[in-house]
Amino acid sequence: MPQSISVQFTQWLQTDLWREARARGISPATFNAALAGIEPNLKLPDLVLPGESAPRQAEQHQAEFRSPEAYFRHIGGVVSGGRARARTHAATLAAIEERYGVPRGIILAIWGRESGFGGAKIPHNAFEVLATKAFLATRKQMFREEVLAALEMVEKRGIEPQMMRSSWAGALGQPQFLPTSYMKYAVDFDGDGKADIWNSVPDTLASIANYLAAHGWAQGRDWGFEVVLPEKLSCALEGPDQGRLITEWAAMGVSRVGGKAFPPHELNGDGYLMLPASRYGPAFLVTPNFYRLKDYNESDLYALFVGHAGDRIMYGDITFSARWQRVSGLRRSDVAAMQRVLERQGYDVGGVDGLAGFKTRRSIGMWQEKAGRKPTCFPSKEILGILR
Repeated sequence: MPQSISVQFTQWLQTDLWREARARGISPATFNAALAGIEPNLKLPDLVLPGESAPRQAEQHQAEFRSPEAYFRHIGGVVSGGRARARTHAATLAAIEERYGVPRGIILAIWGRESGFGGAKIPHNAFEVLATKAFLATRKQMFREEVLAALEMVEKRGIEPQMMRSSWAGALGQPQFLPTSYMKYAVDFDGDGKADIWNSVPDTLASIANYLAAHGWAQGRDWGFEVVLPEKLSCALEGPDQGRLITEWAAMGVSRVGGKAFPPHELNGDGYLMLPASRYGPAFLVTPNFYRLKDYNESDLYALFVGHAGDRIMYGDITFSARWQRVSGLRRSDVAAMQRVLERQGYDVGGVDGLAGFKTRRSIGMWQEKAGRKPTCFPSKEILGILR
């Protein structure tokens, strides 16, 4: 490690960070127990080193952009593990449902996805990760708040510093909470006086449910449904800002797969078109609860994984009716190039990041419609060639 970075980091800890920690009621004993001897971890992503202007992300930026199908390949383990734990923890889950109104299938799916039901190895020292990112990351202020919250967990909640193991992003315990989320949403559900998201299953499950309920989970509503779209319905209607009542979508010809009716309690609720692979994969009509899952993790595919896994845990081996089709191999840099051109033409692609989120997908569809092409709303080599 370059000595200058290590020296600068230590000086920053001892002066800048300590000054604010002390103002928040952190004692010298807690500060030293958590941070004494910590060195910056320069292997973490999204770091901007002194003398550089941008993070070293070329490899990630060039990574292959793939069909969403790959995201669901290991869903079976979450489903089978969730079913087993639904039986083992039935009484606890019933009590949590009663208190927070979040279905047990959703809670179990998040638990399985985040930490393999507590079995995943969580390799990093959270203070090393959070302090490094607060000093060097692209989002310094965010991680500054997180490392200060982590210190408050030790000072005010009695968490031992050695318990603070995290992911590379600083997420803690079985629910993978950032420290600020722990401080707001972690629950002592087993009544031992401490919200233990590392070892206590009741605390872990209740904390997940409390997080979703506090973010506005609508009790009694589903997360969404796989649907069949009329051929003429524009894929550019996707997005959380283009919602309609489910009865309105039905009047436009949107129907559930397998000829099922939408549940009566959903008909007068808002629904949103969600097309993770646009015309190359399954289509979904999602409810506001889908976006509560995105509050937990902002990825569309994460929310879809959790919703679908939760359904399968509770209702049996449901599979997607439509298949994920193969799409042309692009790199994230190719998608970013498309985004830049579309942005220059006045389309809102949601930022140039090489990821085809709903704003990029529907911008492609609007561009295709304007050009007199059949809209697919998905990046391809053909579209890239035309736009370039």
